[in-house]
Amino acid sequence: MYCPRCSITGFVVLILFFFTTSQSFGQPRIVVPIDSVRLSQFDGKFNFIIANDLGKNGYYDQKPIAEMMGEVSGRTGVDFVAAVGDVHHFYGVQSVNDPLWLTNFELVYSHPELMIPWYPVLGNHEYRGNTSAVLAYSSVSRRWQMPARYYSKSFAVSDFSQVLLVFIDTTPLIDRYRNDSKYADASNENLETQLKWIDETLAKSTAEWKIVLGHHPIFTGTTKADLEQIDLQKRLKPILEKYKVDTYVCGHIHNFQHIKVADSGIDYIVNTSASQARPVVKHEGMVFSSGEAGFMMCSIDDNELKMALINKSGRIVYQFSRKK
Repeated sequence: MYCPRCSITGFVVLILFFFTTSQSFGQPRIVVPIDSVRLSQFDGKFNFIIANDLGKNGYYDQKPIAEMMGEVSGRTGVDFVAAVGDVHHFYGVQSVNDPLWLTNFELVYSHPELMIPWYPVLGNHEYRGNTSAVLAYSSVSRRWQMPARYYSKSFAVSDFSQVLLVFIDTTPLIDRYRNDSKYADASNENLETQLKWIDETLAKSTAEWKIVLGHHPIFTGTTKADLEQIDLQKRLKPILEKYKVDTYVCGHIHNFQHIKVADSGIDYIVNTSASQARPVVKHEGMVFSSGEAGFMMCSIDDNELKMALINKSGRIVYQFSRKK
């Protein structure tokens, strides 16, 4: 019986994967995205993909979505992928040699246009395993670029403007995980140290656009425990509001939600799953929601930030923009 924890060669895993995949060698990879005309609006912009809750060993919609991510990347010119947690369901990984790196990531996201940097954050499922191995995989894969549990990246959108992306580690900011021995690494992290770092990083930035990305939502419609949101509303929201970030993007809920909160200028975005989606639960302030699986495209120029939800068929299900 195959066990993902067994010591098994990468060659055997490779053979098993391609025997069970529905796409064989020599077949066309995918049809042209049906929203190719609308996708052309992103040409020549600073573009990146946001994907999360995707590690399902290629099952559910993970493989077709992965292929579509590659097609969209090739058509629009994507600079990188922001992987907002839960790349590995259900128990994370044990080491950099865990076979799940092949079946959840390398062999699924094999499209040539996805051989670009991936900037990950940890999700709660990574915290079920060895979180240090997730960071250490940066020394194995050139495209897996995770310098720390939380970090920031600044990019020039043009000669006149920049975007700051702040990648945060939300699991240790939530008491539910800190108090549960199944997530042992969470209690080892100092939440005040991270919150101070987020505050200082946003305070010193002069970027025109500021986006914060973490796995867990601050506001969302969900059947999950409200305490997860309450902890982040208490600890994280005041910092984001203080520095007037443009958007907070997360995952975890496995559907898409765009939420606007009273007396807040922030767009709170819950990105859908890139493998297995779930039904939407309504929430106050919800501008739009969708139970479709997929990924997001973020596109920025000097005056406008656009975010678009794209499904496995390449259709733009929803789009919104912010202007400066």
